[in-house]
Amino acid sequence: MTQRVDRQQPALLLPAAVLSRAADHLAKRYVGVFSPETVERAVVESYEALRETATVHAHLAALAPNLAEERLTARARADGSVPKTEPDVLFICAHNAGRSQMAAALLDHHGHDRVHVHSAGSTPIGEVDPAVVEVMAESGVDLTPAYPKPLTDDVVAAADIVVTMGCGDACGVYPGKRYLDWPVADPEGQPVEVVREIRDEIDVLVRGLLDEL
Repeated sequence: MTQRVDRQQPALLLPAAVLSRAADHLAKRYVGVFSPETVERAVVESYEALRETATVHAHLAALAPNLAEERLTARARADGSVPKTEPDVLFICAHNAGRSQMAAALLDHHGHDRVHVHSAGSTPIGEVDPAVVEVMAESGVDLTPAYPKPLTDDVVAAADIVVTMGCGDACGVYPGKRYLDWPVADPEGQPVEVVREIRDEIDVLVRGLLDEL
């Protein structure tokens, strides 16, 4: 008789265990700012938010702490728990897979630490548009680590300027923020040549915004 082999995954490979370890590690960065419970809740909520739109779940447990860190840092900057020496700019489009990703990456690239940049989507999808990644690489900007992120109150609260890019009423309006709307075409489904033109249009707008900051 053949003996049955138990092929259960090691505990460290299970999402709950990975998230718990990530939360413990992240909590050390926010000692005196946020409690461990708050950090853990941010990690779990970030994981759940990403899971709602992900097409592949294999790396979500690794991405969730990154999103949680961005949200916690934004929250701390908004409430004054950490010094805020540069403005926060948030770019929002529908899917956070094209326009807002390019705008945020270009502002970060040109800003040289003069600005704190976020991007998000009102209805994020599973991955950044490959054509967007390609044309941004041509400009010397690596978007391969980027991933679509949901719009959260944390990043909006921290933002001094909110730039909307085609998401309409779904972007929402929060009081006390400076809003800009950039009517830029959606690169989704477009050939690389068109996406390249959209990138260049966004680059001009980003440089103009940077001159104002």
